[in-house]
Amino acid sequence: MCGIVGAIADRDVVPVLIEGLKRLEYRGYDSAGIAVLDGADVRRVRRTGRVAEMEAAAQSEDFHATLGIGHTRWATHGGVTEANAHPHISFGELAVVHNGIIENHDEQREALRAKGYVFESQTDTEVIAHLIHFHQSQGADLLTAVQNSVRELVGAYAIAVVSKREPGRLIAARMGCPLLVGLGEGENFVASDVSAIVQATRQVIFLEEGDTAEVTREGVRVFDANNAPIEREVHVSDVSLASLELGPYRHFMQKEIHEQPRAIADTIEAVMDANAFSPLLFGASAEDVLRGVEGVQILACGTSYYAGLTARYWIEAISGLPCSVEIASEYRYRKAVANPKHLIVTISQSGETLDTMEALKYAKSLGHDRTLSICNVPESAIPRASRLVYYTRAGAEIGVASTKAFTTQLVALFTLAATLAKLNDRLGVEQEGQYLDALRFLPGSVQHALNLEPQITAWAERFAPKQHALFLGRGVHYPIALEGALKLKEISYIHAEAYPAGELKHGPLALVDAAMPVVVIAPNDTLLEKVKSNMQEVRARGGELFVFTDEDSQFGASEGVHVIRAPRHVGVLSPVVHAIPVQLLAYHAALARGTDVDKPRNLAKSVTVE
Repeated sequence: MCGIVGAIADRDVVPVLIEGLKRLEYRGYDSAGIAVLDGADVRRVRRTGRVAEMEAAAQSEDFHATLGIGHTRWATHGGVTEANAHPHISFGELAVVHNGIIENHDEQREALRAKGYVFESQTDTEVIAHLIHFHQSQGADLLTAVQNSVRELVGAYAIAVVSKREPGRLIAARMGCPLLVGLGEGENFVASDVSAIVQATRQVIFLEEGDTAEVTREGVRVFDANNAPIEREVHVSDVSLASLELGPYRHFMQKEIHEQPRAIADTIEAVMDANAFSPLLFGASAEDVLRGVEGVQILACGTSYYAGLTARYWIEAISGLPCSVEIASEYRYRKAVANPKHLIVTISQSGETLDTMEALKYAKSLGHDRTLSICNVPESAIPRASRLVYYTRAGAEIGVASTKAFTTQLVALFTLAATLAKLNDRLGVEQEGQYLDALRFLPGSVQHALNLEPQITAWAERFAPKQHALFLGRGVHYPIALEGALKLKEISYIHAEAYPAGELKHGPLALVDAAMPVVVIAPNDTLLEKVKSNMQEVRARGGELFVFTDEDSQFGASEGVHVIRAPRHVGVLSPVVHAIPVQLLAYHAALARGTDVDKPRNLAKSVTVE
């Protein structure tokens, strides 16, 4: 459930809706659709696949209207089918689009069936459409029907609704998922992202938690969570400067967590455009530098170091090259054994990290001339000192605790692993296509992980009073446990440590008791059964488990075992998706403890001193 756009105007809004959906494609999706009010009818067109296919169908069916809503969807509840695509319609009268996850959809579905509603899809969204229709059938106007309905929903949502009973307005509501209103001259808009409507207006109102909005041609009325009218500030959006503004978020860290689908999409754009893992992605001379590489040495600090640890699994498994990862401040002070045929990879968000810069200088002094920088800031010092560079196009990262820089570093490093494998004749055409598809759908998977925020917020309330926590992971997910522990320490000041789950019995198990929460990264991979055994070790000692897993894993919550599931396992790129919940957990735990989230004590964003 990835993107929303809606419009009401005196002109034909169908081109506006379709252009908006195209601008939302970066989020990742597998179906798209629009619904419009055309005279006395609600008309809808949906297609699986690309927006272009839906656009062609809309043109062939001669879609024109002055009021409509559109959506790009990535499947969670129900497969990739036209019946499950948005918008969803109730009794041919009312259409809804929805981002988020409704947790109590099963109960609502049964209650609505008892009232005579027939469901045509497997989605949680269709529940919303029928629930609003029911309240309308009881005499409520559309605004009141939406406000009454959202009170009955549990979970995260951003919705836009149109009804043939009230063809002069569009209703929007949000809880946990971003939604904004765009202001025009004699026309107004709604969208999940300002990029969807920037072609029509730059004046936007960011809806806040619990808000509903009535959008007409003449204006916009906003109501707070208590349904009281409220004035929300109008912002003039400059997309190029959007990363410097908080928008609807409380902190830059929260904003940057939620920007990750777009940041990842921007970082892999060149890969998607080439539809291949090409050395040219790393620079004009990259093939000469990368061909014949006998190993990889990664140098980094902090969060970037954990990105490197994750990359080691990928590089060795995919390219067959040995890979070592070292903290830059340690490498620069030891007598390293140099192999000039090894690739030196430095990772830095700012490109100015002193320890990493000095480590690069030291490596070059040892004879290493095959150097690659992975960095977020163009023309910064470390890229300038490297032969090759791959920029992570995350945009400005203001919060001290790195989030979108980390996940974009991961996708850059995965791209490197696949490129090295291709140069070494270890990546066939079929496997390359599978990896490209994995990257293509990654922004959508990350968006779904973000939709888990309400559940993670509830966990954070339990974490806030704690003084210590353990994080466990195995294999490629162990570095994500390390990153989760670091995030919790950085901004909540809760002491946290991470271990490979199999190492628990070799010492850390002595710390486990009812006061020590244990966070487990446990996706459905080849090590899941091993992780389950480690979880039993914790439960046997009275420890309380908080498990991040996915729908494919075959275990559930029980006494002392709390489970949050990502919608589905995404395979080789699972570490990127599972980074999101640990970021959100740290953020909301810090929020509950009242710490300075964006500027944690004793820390700086760019570490330019030793």
